Amino acid sequence: MSPHILAIVGPTASGKSELAVAVALRLNGEIVSMDSRQVYRGMDVGTAKLPVVERGGIPHHGLDLLDPDRSYSAGAFAREAQGWIEDIRDRGGVPIVVGGTGFFLRALTQPIFGEPDLDQARRSALRSWLAERPRAELARWTRALDPARYVIAEAGGPQRLSRTLEVALLTGHALSWWHRHAPAEQGALSAMVALLELPREEVDQRIDDRVARMLGGGLVEEVRGLLAKGYGPEDPGMTGVGYREVIAQLRGEIEPDQTADRIRRATRAYARRQATWFRNQLPPAAVRVDGLAPLPERVERVVQAWAQAAVAGGGLLREGANT
Repeated sequence: MSPHILAIVGPTASGKSELAVAVALRLNGEIVSMDSRQVYRGMDVGTAKLPVVERGGIPHHGLDLLDPDRSYSAGAFAREAQGWIEDIRDRGGVPIVVGGTGFFLRALTQPIFGEPDLDQARRSALRSWLAERPRAELARWTRALDPARYVIAEAGGPQRLSRTLEVALLTGHALSWWHRHAPAEQGALSAMVALLELPREEVDQRIDDRVARMLGGGLVEEVRGLLAKGYGPEDPGMTGVGYREVIAQLRGEIEPDQTADRIRRATRAYARRQATWFRNQLPPAAVRVDGLAPLPERVERVVQAWAQAAVAGGGLLREGANT
């Protein structure tokens, strides 16, 4: 069976966007963003959203969908992405799913359960309360209430931990229980996965360079503008790395010279979690791409692997693979 999608994944700052545009130009592709932060409007600098002039005329889906005070789950992504992918395939194009949010990829290839009805008033109150809890406390409760989900939730950070706790506390069943017993919302897609790999020290250097560009390119002004519109640190979009540190600076909680260091350290930690997720969750047949190779070589590696997968149906990530 030919794969439904081509997925280009890797840690932050690994060059996924550049590679995806170049591959899309070769394959008549369209790009589906698989980034849990780039869905937010008005958050361009801090999410490293690819400027329109650098997109090579390639259609991009999944950007600028929501205001920062709205939540966006892996399930919501899967529902919308299924539609974009179907439309791209109907146009004769190749859907190229690109990003570092592994849970979004899993939601496409291993569809998650249909979420039970939750009382929205109780959910909102619980979410606000959990937002005030330290990460260590959220992790401790998650380990107690949903031990089968703990490793995945902890790797996903405070938002994933809070989500796990919401379901357990409001439904009486752990999130892992729902995954085992509730029917999936939609069918699984098969994916040929290309993983960009770089030495840790190279990723760290690229992160340092990106943070410098963000702060020099208007991140503080972007955050100040979002705060002026009424968005705050408790809003889902504003909890991301870079935004929370700049908010702390603007509130006088840290000095400006501390901001860059905190963002660098938090981003490096996030990149480590991404690498761990990809190492443990992707199938052995996923295509490894040398992130240090020249761009034409990276493109050729992915294009050839896609052609081979289309013929043989091999190297695919499907429902049940490496769960």
